[in-house]
Amino acid sequence: MPEMNTSSLPDLIFTILFFFMIVTTMREVTLKVKFTVPSGTELEKLEKKSAVSFIYVGPPTDQLRATMGSGTRIQLNDRFAEPAEIMDFVAQERASMSDQAAQQISLKVDQKTKMGIITDIKQVLRKSWALKINYSASKRN
Repeated sequence: MPEMNTSSLPDLIFTILFFFMIVTTMREVTLKVKFTVPSGTELEKLEKKSAVSFIYVGPPTDQLRATMGSGTRIQLNDRFAEPAEIMDFVAQERASMSDQAAQQISLKVDQKTKMGIITDIKQVLRKSWALKINYSASKRN
């Protein structure tokens, strides 16, 4: 019985490795706030995720609570921000997109967050002409 030829096996393995390296996306943002997304029944899946910018709202994580306090914080990318800084964030995100008209803002908000800070965020988004807003939620059982 002749032996099996395995000379092309390394090429195959490297091809698969490169495929997964290209296709896989890593988390770009380190979460500094913790949030439990609310649940809902009428949910839609986002189609074009490359055009979505995320704003995280909630209390700081346990590691940051000693320095930041326990109040509600806004996180834009990897830093804490005030509502007034959202306009610059939206402009930067819009400038980095190829299809600027498709920009959407997704709010990932802790379910126990007061509505006042959400209203402040929405007012700033309105001033910066970011009018496509959605709220992240999980499917209710």
